[in-house]
Amino acid sequence: MPRFYCPTSLATGDVLDLPPGAARHVQVLRLQPGDTITLFNGGPGIPAGNGEFEATVTRMGRSDVQVQVGTHHPVEREAARAVHLAMGMPANDRMDWLVEKATELGVASIQPLMTERSVLRLSGERAEKKVAHWQSVAVAACEQCGGNRVPVIHEVMGFPAWIKAQSTSHTGRALLLSLRPGTQGLRDAVSVPGTAAGSITFLSGPEGGLSPTEEEAALAGGFAPVTLGPRVLRAETAALTALAALLIG
Repeated sequence: MPRFYCPTSLATGDVLDLPPGAARHVQVLRLQPGDTITLFNGGPGIPAGNGEFEATVTRMGRSDVQVQVGTHHPVEREAARAVHLAMGMPANDRMDWLVEKATELGVASIQPLMTERSVLRLSGERAEKKVAHWQSVAVAACEQCGGNRVPVIHEVMGFPAWIKAQSTSHTGRALLLSLRPGTQGLRDAVSVPGTAAGSITFLSGPEGGLSPTEEEAALAGGFAPVTLGPRVLRAETAALTALAALLIG
C-alpha cells in the first residue's frame, strides 16, 4: 500500500486535502477514488508514537487530492534510541545519498556542518534551498522504508558555532569518529553497561576528516573519540557504518 507523509493532525473520520507533494505522488501513481493509502505524520512538530492511518482517496482534482482518514494503527518502526548525526558535508551528490540512507536506518536528525576541510560551502538562500531539498529526500526515504517519523534536517552551521552550542546544550552521549591511535572501538564504547539507552550525538567529518583543531574542540566539548577500525572509509560510508552499528546493531 502506498505510504505518504502528511504533516498535519490526523484522526479517524477526518476528510482532508493531501499536502502538495503527496498529492502529486498520488497523481503520478494514477490512483483513483476508492483506492486505499497509508498516511503518517511523525516528524518535526509532531510527537513520536502516532503510528499510521489507513485512508481512502475520495476525490482527484487537477492539482489536489482529497482523502478520508480511516483506521489508526499504532505501529512504530523507530529505533529504540535516538541517534543524531552531525556531519561535515560531503561534496557533490553524496549528501543526498547520505540523507536517504541515514533516514532508512532510522536517524533522528541530521546536522549539516561546514568544517575547515569541507568542499561544499553553503550560506544564505542557497543553504536554505539545500536544506529544504534534503528534507524532501528524507520524506521520500521515510515513505519508502516504512518509517513513521521523518528526521529533522537542521539548518547548515559552521563547526565553531555548532560545537560551542553543543558544549552547553547536548544531552545523552556524544561520540566523535576519530583515527587517533588508541581510540576505543565504537561497539566497545556503546556496549558498556548502562549505555544501551538514551540519545547519542555522533560527529563525523567530511572528506579528509575534521582538522586537528576541530577534533580538539570536540574533545574539549565532551565528545568521546571512537573508531570503526583500521580501514579509512569515505566520509559518507563511515557515517552510515556508525549509524548502522548504533541503530540496528
